[in-house]
Amino acid sequence: MLHLIRLYNTSFALHFISLLLLIGIAPIVQAEWLKQQQDIMGTRVTVELWSKDKALALHCSQSAFDEMHRIDRLMSPYKEHSELSRVNRDAFKNPVKVSNELYRLINQSLRISALSQGAFDITFASIGYFYDYRLHKQPDPLTIAEKLPAVNYQQLNVTNQSIQFNQSGMRIDLGGIAKGYAVDRAIEQLKICGINQAMVSAGGDSRILGDHQGREWMIGIQHPRQKGEVALSIPLSDTAISTSGDYERFFLSSGQRIHHIINPKTGKSADKSWSATVIGGDATTTDALSTTVFILGAQKGLELINSLDGFEAIIIDATAVTHYSSGLQRPES
Repeated sequence: MLHLIRLYNTSFALHFISLLLLIGIAPIVQAEWLKQQQDIMGTRVTVELWSKDKALALHCSQSAFDEMHRIDRLMSPYKEHSELSRVNRDAFKNPVKVSNELYRLINQSLRISALSQGAFDITFASIGYFYDYRLHKQPDPLTIAEKLPAVNYQQLNVTNQSIQFNQSGMRIDLGGIAKGYAVDRAIEQLKICGINQAMVSAGGDSRILGDHQGREWMIGIQHPRQKGEVALSIPLSDTAISTSGDYERFFLSSGQRIHHIINPKTGKSADKSWSATVIGGDATTTDALSTTVFILGAQKGLELINSLDGFEAIIIDATAVTHYSSGLQRPES
């Protein structure tokens, strides 16, 4: 079982977080550790790796960033010339031929949609498109009712390496899986480069390669209602971890938190969870599953995770209660 450490607003917690920063997140702990950051895919991306050769470390780190930029150019719904934008423009009019890479990731998204009975659905963008979190805008009930039929992964025709929308007004967004995929691809670039100890993080998605010079990395899960505080810390190595939360992109309207994780069944912000964390072998899957579990809530979310081999989850529900999957050791109070 994985053992977790609970951290809240205590002097010990603050001291321990400082210690974690020293051993796990500092820019250069020793000469062989390199940490660099860039803003990609709308989030801060961090690449931290160990190498005896500083020039090699810099080259490998840049290779990881370059790969993530490439995926952003391919899959961003906000870039006019991306392959995904072309799909959203043309796929209702006629089938759109896509690259093998995008085709595979859309198919993986559809498998998770089927597994979750539609809780994960990349066509959520058909309504998600009408939200603007910076301008505090959300669709009115009439717009949601009008656009909701287009949120249906079963109306997405994916055959012969082509994508076609069978429903007017349909759009897709890979925001619930693409960052995790980009993290995995960055780790693969580091492996090709000869790196065997590293961590790549993009927002709530992280993948660890190897360990931290004989120690496990201490990964903190952000407290969803106390900015800058860590709710739990988990020792991990050679694995992936993703957290989906309602505290990253949101605004308040009439006392309700309007955030970016849309429930495909309602077209509104999912309201059963504050955060959901999934641990597993690859960030592509943990990214998608953390979104899925967040939407499903603690009971159904843990039923799903406990039915899968190799995955664990921690869910903080909308009443501030923390729930754990069967393979996790609950921390002592």
